Amino acid sequence: MKRNILPPAGSRGIDEILAAARSRLRRLSPIDAHAAQRAGAVIVDIRPATQRSTHGEIPGAVVIERNVLEWRLDPRSDARLGFADGYDLAVVVVCQEGYTSSLAAAALHDLGLQRATDVVGGFAAWQAGGLPVEAGSPGRSDPAAAHGTAE
Repeated sequence: MKRNILPPAGSRGIDEILAAARSRLRRLSPIDAHAAQRAGAVIVDIRPATQRSTHGEIPGAVVIERNVLEWRLDPRSDARLGFADGYDLAVVVVCQEGYTSSLAAAALHDLGLQRATDVVGGFAAWQAGGLPVEAGSPGRSDPAAAHGTAE
């Protein structure tokens, strides 16, 4: 059976979705993200445990895996983390290469967190820039995992 390869009317490809997400953000270089962290911004690492274990972690970053990000940071959510108690929270999302983090930061904008952004080039660019990195901890996970997921 031949598959329909024509996109449905009104659909958008991932390149268009990514460009739209990034147009809403003031993305940060790794150096600027590090400065923002030192000034009080929360670095949120959304990478899976295997990537964090293999490549390392940003010291002080909060680990929130992508599948529960919105629930953990929405000030309206019963599953939010304690520090996510207002809409003026400065959040810098990090993934491995800087693609998924753009989509995640745009989703945080949709929640009202207008200061959310991401790192151009992701963790790989952070590390390549010589910024602080620590060995990944295979057991480290979402600090609110004990509360269950909102899936």
